[in-house]
Amino acid sequence: MSDKKIEAEVRQFTVSADDDGIRLDRWFKRNLPDASFNLVSRWARTGQLRVNGKRATPGDRVETGQIVRVPPAETPPPTAAAKPKVERPTLTEDEIAFVNEIVIHRDPAAIVVNKPPGLATQGGTKTHTHLDGLLDGLADDAGNRPKLVHRLDKDTSGVLLLARSARAASFFSKSFSGRTARKVYWALVIGVPDIKDGYIDLPIAKQPGTGGEKMHVDEEEGLAARTRYRIVERAGNSTAWVELQPLTGRTHQLRVHMAAIGHPIVGDGKYGGQDAFLTGSISRKLHLHARRLRIDHPDGGQIDVTAELPDHFAESMAYLGFDPADGDLPLDEIKFSETAEGKRRAAEAAAKSRRKERKGERRSRGNGSEGGRSNSGGGRSKR
Repeated sequence: MSDKKIEAEVRQFTVSADDDGIRLDRWFKRNLPDASFNLVSRWARTGQLRVNGKRATPGDRVETGQIVRVPPAETPPPTAAAKPKVERPTLTEDEIAFVNEIVIHRDPAAIVVNKPPGLATQGGTKTHTHLDGLLDGLADDAGNRPKLVHRLDKDTSGVLLLARSARAASFFSKSFSGRTARKVYWALVIGVPDIKDGYIDLPIAKQPGTGGEKMHVDEEEGLAARTRYRIVERAGNSTAWVELQPLTGRTHQLRVHMAAIGHPIVGDGKYGGQDAFLTGSISRKLHLHARRLRIDHPDGGQIDVTAELPDHFAESMAYLGFDPADGDLPLDEIKFSETAEGKRRAAEAAAKSRRKERKGERRSRGNGSEGGRSNSGGGRSKR
């Protein structure tokens, strides 16, 4: 969603599910890194920076689906020394071959890859090898590289969608933020949940003291988070193979939710501690895989793609006697009104309606009491 080109018109961006709840200045770092903090602050002071049409400040937090209005990119003054353009390292033949080998779907608007575990989606302070740095290997004949529209944790494998144009990126981002896209994950968890087919509805927030690197359930300050899970198979009482469908897009949502109900994902020491590891031939790597994505296509129809399990996950499945052929459960339809986003919007509409009703009642009571005082005063005057 980052737009680094000089544009003649005001730019508008839709906040994706991956950016839900972050500060506006952090949103700029992620999506428009060329806009410095000083520039963003100046836009805010002069009223040019707006979210959903309202003036915004760098410290405001953004929500999925909101529209961020950004002024046209500014050309530096002629006297200013132009900053050298940061050139991405040229990819090796092996890197180009690797990124093309993980492609599982390609069409004029989209590319879907099966991201391996251990490969970060984007770079960071200590992360130099990442998928974003390999996307030049998927550029089209004109040299246009695909764009990331959502993310997976470094240790999570599976389906990851890339957009081949700005138009497609905007379309897919709206699908993710509007919850019309369906994401299905497979996981192995410790123990067996009591309810075979259930929902986890627990708000999530950043855990204090972790620098935002870890999340936790926070009933008071957390953002709404909802996950559906279904048990596919079980290995006695020690392990279960579950299908997970995130109905919201919070950071580490599936990992936090499963740990919160006492069934951490196998290999997730971050949220399950030592209890998240099994003995025997079970790998200590995270057993969480984005198995399937179904999303509307900008040119009509749908993209519906599945990703094969990574080696460590497949080996654990075989060791536990699970057959992957049993795992692709029917994808039942969920109406938008039943999703967390739909419920949130319905609740906002209901609250707005109640405020209008209360405002009308206050006006009615006010008019009545003023009329009473006027009549009473008039009576005393006549007497």
